[in-house]
Parts: sequence; C-alpha cells; structure tokens
Amino acid sequence: AKMTFTPVPGCPGQNPPETVGKSLQSFGFCGIMMNWKDVEQVMEFLTHSVEETEALGEKLGRSLTGGEILAYRGDLGAGKTAFTRGLARGLGICDRVTSPTYTIVNEYEGGRLPLFHFDMYRLDSADDLFDIGWEDYLLRGGVCAVEWSENVSEAMEDAITVEIRKLSEDGRQIIIEGGRDDADLSL
Repeated sequence: AKMTFTPVPGCPGQNPPETVGKSLQSFGFCGIMMNWKDVEQVMEFLTHSVEETEALGEKLGRSLTGGEILAYRGDLGAGKTAFTRGLARGLGICDRVTSPTYTIVNEYEGGRLPLFHFDMYRLDSADDLFDIGWEDYLLRGGVCAVEWSENVSEAMEDAITVEIRKLSEDGRQIIIEGGRDDADLSL
C-alpha cells in the first residue's frame, strides 16, 4: 500500500509548539489524507526544528523490529544525523550520536536493538561496503542507518528510504518510503 500524508492548510497546530509532543500535530499535521496505491508505503512529513526532526526519527525507531536498512538521502547539513539521534532514542539507545564521517560506521548498543550508523560519503561502490563487513552488520539483527546511500545503491535492496530536504534554516521535508513488503511504517 502507498500512503501519502499531506498537511491540511489552515489547521491549528501548523506552527511548531514550544515543546514537541508525540502526535502528528507536533509535526504540523492536524489532518491526514491517505492514498493507498501500488505496493510501497510513502509518508511525507514537515518538521520545523531540529527537535521535531529528532522526534520523527524517534517515532520511526520505536516502530522498527530489527534487520531494517534505512537508506538516507539528503544534502550536507540536511539533518540526517539529527534524524539518527532521534532514531537511536526510539531504539532505547542513550549514547551520544555523532556523524560517522571519518570512521565510516558508529555502533550503538545497549538499547532494544543495536544501531549501526554508516557514512558512505568516502566509499566509491558497494564493493567497498562489503570489504568493511556489511554482511556481518546485517546478520547482527540491528538497524543499519546509511548516510550517502546513493554511493552504495546496489547494497540498499529492500531499504527504507529516508529523504530529507532542507526547506529553510529549520524547516525540513522528510519522505519515508519503501522497505520490505511486510514492513509496518505506520507512524
């Protein structure tokens, strides 16, 4: 099924609250329009601050069951690491989450599921990814969050794509789609 979430113009709650709540209204949505088509799930969200971007990541993290690959797409500074900080919280990880730019992968354990946060910016192909033990990470049953996933697209089969577009200094459009056929991405 394909889901598209669209903000309803003129709704109260369109402006971000001082404290981010747990409802979709916190993300600027007070009404939801859903269109079911095809085979893929697609959800679109607007966030208005780093805190809201993190809260959306946290909400996704709570819904994951292990074995998922998240293929991030977005320009430098779009908010991929902020989204991952929230994702880690949703997985029950309390460690400080940082970008793995120079280490290729940061591992976070101690939560409900392990999180493996990859940065593929410096890799040339999926072959490089397999050389650093990609298959071993997949077998560990955690969640693999992959920044610059387009550099290793051959390895992103069945991935949940998280595209983050910078709309303004603090505003982001976040599109989450795909995954395994049995994935439940209802946020």
